[in-house]
Amino acid sequence: MTQPPLEILPPRIGHLRRGNVDVDYVHRLDSGRPGPEVLVQALTHGNEICGAHALLWLLGQGLQPQRGRLTLVLANVAAFERFDVQAPHRSRFVDEDLNRVWSDEAMQAAVDSTERRRARELRPFVDAADFVLDIHSMHEDCRPLMVCGTADKNAAYARELGVPGDLLIDTGHPAGLRMVERGGFSDPASPKRALLVECGQHWAASSKGVAIDTLVRFLALTGIADAEWARQRRQLPTPQRQRLVRVTEAVVAQSSDFRFLLPVKGLGVVAKAGTPIARDGDRVWVAPYDDTVLVMPSMQHARAGNTQVRLGRWED
Repeated sequence: MTQPPLEILPPRIGHLRRGNVDVDYVHRLDSGRPGPEVLVQALTHGNEICGAHALLWLLGQGLQPQRGRLTLVLANVAAFERFDVQAPHRSRFVDEDLNRVWSDEAMQAAVDSTERRRARELRPFVDAADFVLDIHSMHEDCRPLMVCGTADKNAAYARELGVPGDLLIDTGHPAGLRMVERGGFSDPASPKRALLVECGQHWAASSKGVAIDTLVRFLALTGIADAEWARQRRQLPTPQRQRLVRVTEAVVAQSSDFRFLLPVKGLGVVAKAGTPIARDGDRVWVAPYDDTVLVMPSMQHARAGNTQVRLGRWED
């Protein structure tokens, strides 16, 4: 498969290493007034650079929170520093996926990896947050998607945000707990809210615009920024409608022999139930119902344990 062009390149972030807290690449903006604890994270994966561009843009705006406190995190900088324009996919992580280690069990396990050490550093900020935005991008070309974890309350919050047009509730990741599912973020009774925005293809220029636009709207929704500040800085029009796709199952490769049996694209639809979708050895996955939605299919990285696509259905 041809690699997509690198329309945006990794920004320079070395000057942000020392912030105003004791953990590298973490910056806090405090209003000095009561309000929510808000956290925005970028570079959960080192090759997903649009979020880093968005945080650099925000720091250049001179924002002073009107209430509460805003924490800005550049997460997996160790992976980001390995970015190679000749092989950009390889900088996703160093030892393991940072977005699969957020359970207490994983944190407390006697496992030493670059990503677990970083997660343990960031845990106090994540656990203190009332509202979280985690900025990601996608391996394949796809329109933006808001991953709302497993809790319907987060989808409702995304509807308040108003972007993007496509929202996702899924079943969690089979390889481990994601940050936006940790603790109260996935508890329906908790007031905490967490969103993970997939801004588009990793290195598309449009992904940077989506990241900035989503960040601006999120800061206004949480009350960190006022509505007029946000209105002047929006990058994109508000979608006329939002639709929710609910995942019912994940298709996980059993080996490197995994193959799709039909052309796939992000948020593409398989019209008829029973249509073969993928094969891995003797295992064949078929569309479980009419109008099965293909969520974030990956045409590369096929190996045992990798989620190659999620299957869902539109609810509205």
